[in-house]
Amino acid sequence: MGWLAALAGLTLLRLAIAAILPLAPDEAYYWVWSRDLQGGYLDHPPMVALFIRAGTLLAGETALGIRLMGPVCLAIGSIMLARATEDLFPGRRAGPWAAALFNATLFAGIGAVAMTPDTPLIAFWTATIWALARLHRSGDARWWLAVGVFAGAALLSKYTAALLGLGIVAWLLLDPAARRWFLRWQLWAGGVVAVAVFAPVVLWNAGHGWASFAKQGGRAGTIEAGRALRYLGELIGGQLGLATPLVFVLCAAGMAAAAWRWWRGRDGAALLLAALTVPGAAIFLWQATGSRVQGNWPAILYPAACMAAAALLVAPGWLRLRRPAVVLGLVMTGAVYLQALAAPLPLPRRSDPTLARLGGWDGFAADLDAAMTREGANFVAAEEYGLASVLAFRLPRGRVVIAMDPRWRFFSLPAPAPGVTGLLLRSERRGEWPPLWPGAEALPDGVGRLVRSRHGIEAEAYRLHRVTTGPGQPPAAVLPRPGD
Repeated sequence: MGWLAALAGLTLLRLAIAAILPLAPDEAYYWVWSRDLQGGYLDHPPMVALFIRAGTLLAGETALGIRLMGPVCLAIGSIMLARATEDLFPGRRAGPWAAALFNATLFAGIGAVAMTPDTPLIAFWTATIWALARLHRSGDARWWLAVGVFAGAALLSKYTAALLGLGIVAWLLLDPAARRWFLRWQLWAGGVVAVAVFAPVVLWNAGHGWASFAKQGGRAGTIEAGRALRYLGELIGGQLGLATPLVFVLCAAGMAAAAWRWWRGRDGAALLLAALTVPGAAIFLWQATGSRVQGNWPAILYPAACMAAAALLVAPGWLRLRRPAVVLGLVMTGAVYLQALAAPLPLPRRSDPTLARLGGWDGFAADLDAAMTREGANFVAAEEYGLASVLAFRLPRGRVVIAMDPRWRFFSLPAPAPGVTGLLLRSERRGEWPPLWPGAEALPDGVGRLVRSRHGIEAEAYRLHRVTTGPGQPPAAVLPRPGD
């Protein structure tokens, strides 16, 4: 049970880092969701908001409270992943290695200390695999009800969980032994449960012009040879980095081994893992021929791929690769943690995602607060939803933060009062077009430029404009503040 002690220590470390690291703009945006709970949102289903609400009820509206469910759920999911591996491939003692490989990925390391929709998605995806493994080993049809609950919760986390349903259906159709489940009512009841869990998202979309379905359903682009090669290269290169190189190699080989083992031996357990990975990988590769695939999207494939790598790659060469893969992955994750916490390497923004997303927010919020006092501003507004959200979380109490973006019309947040003067904060990256706020007046350079930096290295520069609420302003909402 030494691996459980290691997992406990790793979880405590992740909780400590989650408490120390500043919130990224996207995390602050999802925190705003948790203050305006709905059945759905334009960008994603609502589970991330529920996770944050649960964490903040336990640990307050702090960085730790917002992220609390991440390290805890990853620890539980790791135990489930190990147990599922033992259920599918008993006697191989592969479960701890499956959990170790997954925890060694940057996906898991970063996902454990950053609250995004991928956090609950991976938690419930792994729980679904565990329930399927229990079903496969026990033959007890009641496990279909648990599969329905977890799969529905995964779909309530992110729409890519539809690939989970695709994999389950492929397994049922291709495995002769599994087809018998079509004759059992529990399978169909599990499907009904999954639909019922996901129903709030459908109802929300029905009441909002199917906005979220339309937004997420239009991501694929046209196929162009040059773009296809670039996007495919980005996808594969991104996976080598985010999965870490050796874990990626093991997972790719494990997926191939699962498919081969089923093809040659009609192994139902191997087929289940192949069905949960190969179709999704093929879809992401196809999508990369026409549009960019974000690096975190394939994260859903790695739990099953790590199981396949641990249980099916049993040749001596593959076994010798396990330990270096875990060590390299943990070292890479530790390096990212260290850079995010202390920035020992003076890297520029383009080479350091931790600087771009996490660096310098405390000092920047203090500078902005001073500028508001100097200018007599009654509020600060931002066009970028992430920037507005992080300001709402960080500025001192009593400051009013207004968010400007068409997406805010889907929230039940108050509109700004008319006839009030404040400041509009815009990133210089948006300088190629004029402010969205009519009549915005740029402040002089000496007082109208703020820089967010870490250890003297610029993360981003911003411009201040004087604005007044009133007729003709774009859709806007007053964001909640911690403790309100």
